[in-house]
Amino acid sequence: MKTLLSKSTFILSLAVLLFACGESEKKETVEKEIAEVSTTKTLEIEKPQLTFGFIKLTDMAPLAIAKEKGFFEDEGLFVSVEAQSNWKNVLDRVIDGQLDGSHMLAGQPIAAGAGFGRQAKLVTAFSMDLNGNGITVSNDVWSKMKPNVPKDSDGKPIHPIKAEALKPVIDQYKTDGKAFKMGMVFPVSTHNYEIRYWLAAAGIHPGMYTADNVQGQIDAEVLLSVTPPPQMPATLEAGTIFGYCVGEPWNQQAVFKGIGVPVVTNYDIWKNNPEKVFVMTEKFVEENPNTAIAVTKALIRAGKWLDEPSNRAEAVKILSMSQYVGADEAVLANSMTGTFEFEKGDKRDMPDFNVFYKYNATYPFYSDGIWFLTQMRRWGQIPEAKSADWYASTIKDIYRPDIWKKAATLLVEEGNIPATDIPTTDGYKPATTDFIDGTMYDAKDPISYINSFKIGNKDKAAQ
Repeated sequence: MKTLLSKSTFILSLAVLLFACGESEKKETVEKEIAEVSTTKTLEIEKPQLTFGFIKLTDMAPLAIAKEKGFFEDEGLFVSVEAQSNWKNVLDRVIDGQLDGSHMLAGQPIAAGAGFGRQAKLVTAFSMDLNGNGITVSNDVWSKMKPNVPKDSDGKPIHPIKAEALKPVIDQYKTDGKAFKMGMVFPVSTHNYEIRYWLAAAGIHPGMYTADNVQGQIDAEVLLSVTPPPQMPATLEAGTIFGYCVGEPWNQQAVFKGIGVPVVTNYDIWKNNPEKVFVMTEKFVEENPNTAIAVTKALIRAGKWLDEPSNRAEAVKILSMSQYVGADEAVLANSMTGTFEFEKGDKRDMPDFNVFYKYNATYPFYSDGIWFLTQMRRWGQIPEAKSADWYASTIKDIYRPDIWKKAATLLVEEGNIPATDIPTTDGYKPATTDFIDGTMYDAKDPISYINSFKIGNKDKAAQ
């Protein structure tokens, strides 16, 4: 174990204050602070100077909080956190070693390991959050959808809004000879799979990927294209796309600007779904095992801090800083403080829209990763049928709960988290029907799951 110079300096300063003042109240306060400072069991860090990347989205919050609240420093880590221009840049810079790790789409390390897109050995020991995305449409599209949406006794739309309400609008565009275009943030993003799931559940074909059509638009009734998250509202306003799926604050930004209406959140598409992950290369983790554990410790603490409701207002202020998300506090608070606004003025309670720690949110469950693999196969990004064993073995090379458990065990020993927050699990969540269409997902039977959908690839001969 080693102790940080800055931490030692802090303790020394407190001790000087302790002996300089005779007031018992100050003495008790100082003694308490010294005790708190000295609880962290700092590992022998192989690489203390680190640079991490992120995209300007609310769900990068654990990185910002771990830095601003001193959780990285507690672990002997001196971390720079740098905004990146787009998800491809994030992936390339981690693989090339320009970044030691990054906030990343859950599908990115999985695709890299499964052979879709740029291939590399990447790992995640930390899931950054649950939920946090929405699907927004333009005001014009909403005006055409709204008559198809069921209403409650007060005349308000009943949520969740299914894509059946959008189908007549898409059909009219087709009749008029116009393509219906929507945006998502990356081909292997949760957003791509969520908007595809939402559309397909209503019988709307979102298109297939092939070796010759990497845009995924074969047989598509809706043409999906990539737009970086911060550019989504402007692209919608320009009329280039008619809707999009993105993380916050870019759905609420459309509401504030009066240019669009969020119609559904990913909480309603798949309740408590995994969203972003923190990713490092396998090589980095092998060469710097203690550093990887220390990083994971700091991020788990950040997630716990974030899920204390009393901390959300401070989190909003931190995220609004230009070096992080840089959006207005009011926009960030609209989803970060337990509410979500759909049509302007229709603000609803959504306490679990952003989850950073509850429900074992930080644990990298194999079953979460396998879901992404099933969607890659469903839509043709994985071009050939695979065995059930392939799904399990592929994800176990990428998702590393062993690192998470080492980090969490140390946090328990330090008194930073309760022992009950470490799940007793084989890495698989129970089978669930918590999807907008009620389809059963059992990660231990991925072939049957793929075959259960009307739209998408079928692997009839389960292996």
